[in-house]
Order: sequence, then C-alpha cells, then structure tokens
Amino acid sequence: MAIFSVYVVNKAGGLIYQLDSYAPRAEAEKTFSYPLDLLLKLHDERVLVAFGQRDGIRVGHAVLAINGVDVNGKYTADGKEVLEYLGNPANYPVSIRFGRPRLTSNEKLMLASMFHSLFAIGSQLSPEQGSSGIEMLETDTFKLHCFQTLTGIKFVVLADPRQAGIDSLLRKIYEIYSDFALKNPFYSLEMPIRTFPHGGQPSPCARPLRNQRAAKTGTVELQEKTMLTRPTRSNPEEKSQRALIWSDSTPLTNLLMA
Repeated sequence: MAIFSVYVVNKAGGLIYQLDSYAPRAEAEKTFSYPLDLLLKLHDERVLVAFGQRDGIRVGHAVLAINGVDVNGKYTADGKEVLEYLGNPANYPVSIRFGRPRLTSNEKLMLASMFHSLFAIGSQLSPEQGSSGIEMLETDTFKLHCFQTLTGIKFVVLADPRQAGIDSLLRKIYEIYSDFALKNPFYSLEMPIRTFPHGGQPSPCARPLRNQRAAKTGTVELQEKTMLTRPTRSNPEEKSQRALIWSDSTPLTNLLMA
C-alpha cells in the first residue's frame, strides 16, 4: 500500500503543486549487443520504442535507465545524450531498462486542468443542488481522492486501492498548506509552490523565512523559503512573481515518506 502522488489545484484549474512519491515500475530490462535490434525515436523529449516489440518490451515504452544510470528525458543522469550513446558501437554490450514513460510537467498541468473541468461537470450533473463534486475515482490499480476547500482549492491524492485513512491525509495536507503557504507573507495566492532537491540551494535572491512555531519547538529550523523574481527590463512595471518554495524537509514530504 502506498501514496503515489499529490496534486494541489487552484480554483481556476491551474496546478500549483505536485509531488510524486513513487518510482515508475520497470517493465523489462535486457542486455543488448550492437547493432541494437530496436528502433528508438525521440518524442516529447523522451526516448521511446517505435518498433521491435520483444521480451516484455512494448512499443511506447521509454528508456528509463542505461547500465543502471537513470535517464531523464533524452539525457542520462550523467549528461550523456541517449540516442548518441546507443549509436556508438564502443558502448556495447549495454543494459537498458524500459518502462512506462514518466509524465512531463506540461502533461501534469494539462491533466490537472482536465480534472478541474471534470469536477465542474460532475457537480452540474448532480440532480440535487450543492453537490460536492468528485470525491473519489476508483480503478483496478489506484484510487483518486479529492478534497475541495470552501475557497475552491482542490487537494488530490492518488493512492493504492487498499490504502486507508486518505480522508485524514487530505485534511492534514490542507492543514500544512494553510500553515506553510497561506501564513507566509511573501506568498501570493494562486501562485505555484515550487520545490528544490533535498540538500539543494535556492536561488541567490531567495530569502529565508522562519516558521516561528517550528523555531520555538526546535524541530525544523528552516521550513520554507520564498523566491522573488525582479521585474524585467522589457516591462519595468511588471509585478514581481512570488512563489513559495517547499523543501524536502517540510512536513508534507515527511508525511508521505512516513
């Protein structure tokens, strides 16, 4: 049992926060000799199998790792271009892991907007007024749980069908959002909540903001940071964009990792 993903969607249907707490399952891994007997092509910044279905490898599967090194888009984690690397006979034999492609940021934005529309349609289809909209969608591999606040913010959790306590989790995420986003004086409503990798550093213009309650207990010294974008020269009157940054040490991440 597990929590797969968390989405926070604003009242206009825009995705303002998303977190994946699972690794995509590898469908097949095989060692190949040169020449590669699969046809790979670049599509939407991902290397996909276009022809040569065999041994559990399907058309549409993406290259997830090469020789144990993860692949992000069309590059490996160490910066090598995938198609160029696989086209060099000197790199063989090579072990390639295939699986379902990861969702891109644009795809996540699109899906969040589509769910917002489906939520509104579900409310309008109700024979009674005051419908709460979609609260749960069930499939054979996961359940989608949704909690909408009075202000229209939607908290969506994708979880294992056998996972219990999702209602409590949704309200806990809402509580964390209220404490670490809405109480932040630098955060503008409807703006994205960004993250940076654990141990990573925010941009030089980021200013730390201590959570006073956490500072009193001494549990978390630095819970949140804000990043202010300066107006551009082309449009000096443009207002600075403000986005709250949640690091991997925030309670939301700790809650899902528990």
